[in-house]
Amino acid sequence: MQLNVETVSQPLKDAASLVLLRDRETGSLDHTLEVFLLKRHAASKVFGGAYVFPGGKLDPEDLSALSRGLLDQPASELHAQLVEEQTPQAVGAALFVAALREAYEECGVLWIKPRERALAVQPELSERKLQLRGLTQTGVGFLASLERLALQLDTQALVPWSRWITPQRPTVSAQRFDARFFLGLLPDFEEAAHDHIETTHSAWFTPQAALGAYVRGEIELAAPQLMSLLQLQHFASAREAWQDAKSGVPHTIAPHSLEVDGRRGVCFPGDELHPNGQQVLRGPTRLWFIDGQFQPESGLASLLKQH
Repeated sequence: MQLNVETVSQPLKDAASLVLLRDRETGSLDHTLEVFLLKRHAASKVFGGAYVFPGGKLDPEDLSALSRGLLDQPASELHAQLVEEQTPQAVGAALFVAALREAYEECGVLWIKPRERALAVQPELSERKLQLRGLTQTGVGFLASLERLALQLDTQALVPWSRWITPQRPTVSAQRFDARFFLGLLPDFEEAAHDHIETTHSAWFTPQAALGAYVRGEIELAAPQLMSLLQLQHFASAREAWQDAKSGVPHTIAPHSLEVDGRRGVCFPGDELHPNGQQVLRGPTRLWFIDGQFQPESGLASLLKQH
């Protein structure tokens, strides 16, 4: 990732990311949580070459899902889960759609259910999934495919987790996003993989393993992904992380750009240089961008001592 020197004047773009979790079957029994990360194509304008969660910007068509009968919850309930009074209700519901759509487009995972509850058993659902994948491979849009097969999005499988708002002078990107991060558990019989187009590699990591790879320079991470991994490493299982988010309120993290003595970086709520004095994230409240990496004041190695 390269240091950005531009101040972005364009409006924020609504976006959604799906933090995909599962529990591994082997290894340490006390910490089984794994998270799925995708490596963005090096030519990507946003976090090129970095490892990210599946996600992308809100598509105008996502707003049509409600009127087309593709949601399994009322828009009012979805909007309420975000705890964003200033966000229009329709946009709030569409963000769930964007997260589920992007997860399918970028890593092939489906969270869907038939409208006819009698067909909700696994054999029929598996057949519908095969049909949907076949339709999208021929160029039929994701939402149009759902509509044709009388399917709905399983929004109940997601839980809003955090909201990241890019500062006006981003550290490593020339674009600004208002990105909502959702947690989702890998559904039974589903497998995640990169698309070989927007993403070139993918892997399941324990949070500790991903942080270790980052410290050793084996993978690149932007600040939201780095800080999210620091939060996830405190949970023993995927279900525990999901339930914790379900019982809480999504935090808004609006990083504040820093430039001190020629150094660039970001700080988070709770830092003395951030407008919000209440800390909402575990770990460092400040990261400096040094030699292509975000580093806390205490050095890269300290990221492995947060657990």
